[in-house]
Amino acid sequence: MANSDKLFVIAIGGTGMRCLESFTHLCAMGVFDSKEIDILTLDTDQTNGNKQRTEELIKQYNRIKTTSSTQGGNPNKDSFFSAKLNLYRFWTDYNSASRTKFKNIAQLSNDTPDGENKLLSELFLDDNVQEFNLAHGYRAQTHLGSYLMYHAIVEAARNLESGKNQESQEKEFGEFIQKIYDAGDEARVFVFGSIFGGTGASSIPVIPKALNDAIKIRGGDKMGLSKGVKFGSTLLTEYFSFKKPDAAQKQSKENAIIADSSFFTLNSQAALQFYQSDPTVQSTYKKMYHIGWPITSEDFSKNSNEKETITGGQNQKNPNHITELICACAAFDFFNTDSFNNDKAEYVYKSVRYKDGILDFNFNDFIGDGDNGKFFARKFGGFVSFMHLALTINKGSLGDNGVQGFLNRLEKQNIHNYSTLEEQYTVDLNNYLKSFGYSFDNNNFTSGWLYQIKSTVSGKLILNENSYTQSSKELNKLDIGKLFDEKEYHWEKSGLFGNTYEAFVETLIDPEVEPKAEQNCSDTNEKFLAHIYNAVKKSQKI
Repeated sequence: MANSDKLFVIAIGGTGMRCLESFTHLCAMGVFDSKEIDILTLDTDQTNGNKQRTEELIKQYNRIKTTSSTQGGNPNKDSFFSAKLNLYRFWTDYNSASRTKFKNIAQLSNDTPDGENKLLSELFLDDNVQEFNLAHGYRAQTHLGSYLMYHAIVEAARNLESGKNQESQEKEFGEFIQKIYDAGDEARVFVFGSIFGGTGASSIPVIPKALNDAIKIRGGDKMGLSKGVKFGSTLLTEYFSFKKPDAAQKQSKENAIIADSSFFTLNSQAALQFYQSDPTVQSTYKKMYHIGWPITSEDFSKNSNEKETITGGQNQKNPNHITELICACAAFDFFNTDSFNNDKAEYVYKSVRYKDGILDFNFNDFIGDGDNGKFFARKFGGFVSFMHLALTINKGSLGDNGVQGFLNRLEKQNIHNYSTLEEQYTVDLNNYLKSFGYSFDNNNFTSGWLYQIKSTVSGKLILNENSYTQSSKELNKLDIGKLFDEKEYHWEKSGLFGNTYEAFVETLIDPEVEPKAEQNCSDTNEKFLAHIYNAVKKSQKI
């Protein structure tokens, strides 16, 4: 990747949002050092629970990054939270009475006397497809979804160009596509979404063309996307299931069409055939990452009390899965590769060890082996150590402010550099670490992103099993310097009978681990994160 490349991410639908959630945590680990990344969330459902959770995570990330001079902070090098993230949001408007269903949008009731448009619609879309409520997505009706998503994007561009009836999400969309246009040949755009469901499956094929046409409309004299723009995407096949809709739920016309996860395998097969042969996809995408799941699908409705299949809205807040982390790592590969086939899309996949129902992941399985593997181990292991430092050792998971507790411990070591950090900053950072790791509510363990990911892996996930314990008794005894099985990565102990935490705190006094100029840290919050990162890096010796 050239240093001048501009990076863009588009997350589509509920699955795309969870992939973006994993991507954000990789940024917090420091995997995307020194990068500024523009992000667009794209959905039909403004209230979708996964969408709201991910957007709030990015806002929290940016509050942690914000400096005295820059909202959302600046890119840093070799530190935690090192990437700068700019969030833009766009959702389709299917809430007003005239836009809740396809029939209303197409105005088929006001058709011409000969009824040609109505007959044409009925040729491709049966009555139930034309009647269901679009507010919760396209419900696996990808033929309809692609048509509607393309026109929603084009309509937003027309509204922006005319200056009339501009919605806030349309303005954010306009700012996002303007940045892609300004980036010219240096733009790299990566799309997160699945291909077995509705919104993502509908949108991935049309995104490059829709953005190109929107820029033409929005810009007046603009010629659309530069020919040098590079698009990449996930081709994520089925990996979860949910409760099958019953006859009672499907009685109304608005609910006659509901995605049925029993068809996800068939949907995936059909989609892969389409992506292999479609000329538009072949000419607009450079790399497509086929990511699948070999084990029985996770049941997202298991242990839930809902009587009906959740079609969307704020109740759709599904847990995270290892496949979504792999998708986020695919974005890393796309942003860092210099090898592209200029003639047609290249399909990329890799495999990991799978035997007797056990799937093991080591640090070479995510962004490559060798130096890349050690880079990932350092970033992943370091951030998990930081999480346990605040949540486990300093009780941040139990309702205390673990970050502030750690700062208090530093002051006992006569490290007063960070005494000016505001309480809200330490609260935001502690809350972010809880959303990443875990928390306790009335002695009940609540899994954050990391523990949800681990629950989907039957074997090893980079670190030893003690790193993921949910037992409060075992957490109280956890040695954060021994999270790796590899003993060469264990931290030093303080004295013969000391522990690694005390040795780590003493390491922070060493001038060698203080923030360096090349880390691009100007404000106290940036220096604090860089200082912790440097001490962890020195301690784990990766």
